[in-house]
Amino acid sequence: MEWFTASEYWTGRLVFQRALAGLYLVAFLTAALQFRALIGERGMLPVPRFVERVPLRRSPSLFHWHYSDRFFAVCAWTGCAVSAALLAGLDSLLPLWGGMLLWLVPWALYLSVVNVGQTWYAFGWESLLLEVGFLAVFLGNDEVAPPVVVLFLLRWVLFRVEFGAGLIKMRGDECWRKLTCLDHHHETQPMPGPLSWFFHRLPKPLHRVEVAANHVTQLVVPFLLFAPQPVATAAASLMIVTQLWLVLSGNFAWLNWITIVLALPAVAFPADPPTVPDPPLWYVVVVLAVCALLLGLGYRPVRNMLSRRQVMNRSFDPLHLVNTYGAFGSVSRIRYEVVVEGTADEVPRKDSGWREYEFKGKPGDPRRWPRQFAPYHLRLDWLMWFAALSPAYASPWFGALVERLLEGDRDTLRLLRRSPFPADAPPRHIRARLFRYRYTTWRELRETGACWERTYVREFLPPTRLTGPAQRP
Repeated sequence: MEWFTASEYWTGRLVFQRALAGLYLVAFLTAALQFRALIGERGMLPVPRFVERVPLRRSPSLFHWHYSDRFFAVCAWTGCAVSAALLAGLDSLLPLWGGMLLWLVPWALYLSVVNVGQTWYAFGWESLLLEVGFLAVFLGNDEVAPPVVVLFLLRWVLFRVEFGAGLIKMRGDECWRKLTCLDHHHETQPMPGPLSWFFHRLPKPLHRVEVAANHVTQLVVPFLLFAPQPVATAAASLMIVTQLWLVLSGNFAWLNWITIVLALPAVAFPADPPTVPDPPLWYVVVVLAVCALLLGLGYRPVRNMLSRRQVMNRSFDPLHLVNTYGAFGSVSRIRYEVVVEGTADEVPRKDSGWREYEFKGKPGDPRRWPRQFAPYHLRLDWLMWFAALSPAYASPWFGALVERLLEGDRDTLRLLRRSPFPADAPPRHIRARLFRYRYTTWRELRETGACWERTYVREFLPPTRLTGPAQRP
């Protein structure tokens, strides 16, 4: 069935599958290590409370039938184990149907996590991992050559990721049209990386070139994905280089990495594919039926892209089969950070010994240089960035965070880089203050060693203590 398969993409499929399995592993590891404090039974947004008010049809998940922290941990660590097995190539050792079922397991497990994750999992790369992961189920293993229709749909997803992001920029903040957004972005992005300071300090003319190149990559190059080879390979390669540039300049969880992975099946690697028999009829029927369904559902993201009211990062079905993507339709000009502090004083005063909690990724101590965490996702740190933009973003969970810190909750403290108070002697009061952060200049960096300079803006949360039965004696 030469019309159904494309053996020249054999190596591209192999690299894609192993890289996708690696991203699945990171996603499940993130869930396993962070869920208790975020969505566990005593988390800030507990799953049991969520499933009580949201029906199964709106958020399909195993946890609608049963939830306990132990069961969630089993699911997350099972996801890690299956992802590791796929990374090692176990699917290639199984029959075709067995490999497909093995790929279906991490998709179903991660769908269950995302659909109860609430605001902690409301990021575009969650849906992107699920959409791509679902397509991976039908990509086949060593028994068949890669199906053309699935390869086409993977390119179609990549097209929507890049072209949607380009459109949202052109329709959004005027700085994208004026080529000035990168004058601010590296400083105000959610979580800077170790090189972000240097990217911010590049000459402004170079920033203009960066923005212009981004527009070309996102608004022109995506159409070349559907051109004959070697044009499609060149287009995918250019997207990979652009994403690697973004990897160096910030911490965007696995957004950049999954975009790179998504570009791999479009690359025709120079290798001789093995000879395999024609695919079985049942496989051809299943693949064509699923692809027809996905193409039919695809009108919704297309309609969204063409709309003047285009939205970013939204799922159009509860299974996350088709979604719309985009990032940074607007760019902040000023960086604000919420600094959380505690004191052991019974009666808090301005001159009390307020000590600062240090987060792993978000800026805090001006002298502490940012670290590289991506593709690992520090969910609390990301939500703290949104909290600094507006208290409304923090209203569902910030009060619970403060309460857990006042209780000395060990699971919550594990999300932090350092707590100034041990778990068995938590503070009497917690407060939060809003600061404006800016990168230091070259001169300030040499003189002080600090990469940030911060200025107090206002109170974010007044001194707060536990009250009622939970209050410590």
